[in-house]
Amino acid sequence: MFEKDGELDAEKIGDMLRCKGYKLTVQRKAVIEVFLENMDRHLSPEEVYEHVKDIYPDIGLATVYRTLQLFEKLGVLYRLNFDDGCSRYELINDKDGRHHHHHLICLDCGKVMEVKLDLLDNLENEIETEGKFTIVDHNLKFFGYCSDCKSKSH
Repeated sequence: MFEKDGELDAEKIGDMLRCKGYKLTVQRKAVIEVFLENMDRHLSPEEVYEHVKDIYPDIGLATVYRTLQLFEKLGVLYRLNFDDGCSRYELINDKDGRHHHHHLICLDCGKVMEVKLDLLDNLENEIETEGKFTIVDHNLKFFGYCSDCKSKSH
């Protein structure tokens, strides 16, 4: 969604914010930089805060929460719930701004891995056609044991 030559870019996100009447403040840019540097992770607000403090030591946790909520509202971030009582966030980088991948969640260590394939495209199309229902997103989670935890138990 915010790509420049195939790469996510903080300035492009800043341009989008300005188009919607928001400024790309130092704090907001620091939050975006954390997500750009941690593309393979699903970060909790507290984890974002710990990373942002290294870039911008004066930031407060409340500012991080407000920034995450704003970026979610504007379609920059996607909020995830892995049924563990903690929200996590990741950048939306699909061209259409939709979130289309699934997650594998280890019941032992809590590690979250992404399944890059979208296994539900055909099912979505069928539901929309047959059910006369417009789907805007879906979320699929698989719970089990990662290879590390599985090998520890045997």
